[in-house]
Amino acid sequence: MHRYQILIEYVGTNFIGWQIQPKGQSVQKLIQNKISKLLKEKINVVGSGRTDSGVHAIEQSAHFDCKKRIENLDKFLQSINYFLNIKLVSITNIKKRSLNFHARFSAKQRIYTYIIFNRISRPSIEKNRGWHIRKKLDLKLMKKSAKKLLGTNDFSTFRSSSCHAKSPIRTIKSIKIKEVKNKIQIQFKSQSFLQQQVRSMVGCLKHVAEKKWRLKKFEKVFKSKKRSLCAAPAPAHGLFLEKIIY
Repeated sequence: MHRYQILIEYVGTNFIGWQIQPKGQSVQKLIQNKISKLLKEKINVVGSGRTDSGVHAIEQSAHFDCKKRIENLDKFLQSINYFLNIKLVSITNIKKRSLNFHARFSAKQRIYTYIIFNRISRPSIEKNRGWHIRKKLDLKLMKKSAKKLLGTNDFSTFRSSSCHAKSPIRTIKSIKIKEVKNKIQIQFKSQSFLQQQVRSMVGCLKHVAEKKWRLKKFEKVFKSKKRSLCAAPAPAHGLFLEKIIY
């Protein structure tokens, strides 16, 4: 058996998410089917983790095993992307890996970035690539709130009711917030995240930045561990899986 790691870029707008589900088109299913046809054998693609419906990826990571060695990796990329690009999916790189490598379990850090367009007019060129918020957000308050999320904590407040993770305890290594020309980027780095955790945290950070909540209210909601007190999650189309670090 030969194992290969692939790096994938995709627009999640027209997909039900990364993971194969009984109904609907998933990114995993699309790639799996196309690679199977190209290599003429049944292929199982294993991703680094799920992304929800509508979430995009700048660099999702996955691996697959095949019986025959792929002799020309550049030719493989050109061939597979011929079938994927029409769906706004691209495999940007492929690497030969040892059988010890696992796209999900070998990952040391996952980086997600959330995009907010903080301006009066809706984005046109970047439509469905960020959350459009007209009311001016206070970045200083947002950064103060974000600091409260750093380190190892119980993130039950930000956990989806359908999350199957064994524990709500996660460690957020860093949160970086910057604004360039009314485009706010919030980058989160952690070994792993709970389902809807990033979007839920962004929803709460937005409440503070809009001055709907004081910083003390944000802390109280976070420490309550009650999902019912959480602000509505930020829309999926503003979230990007940026990178998986091994």
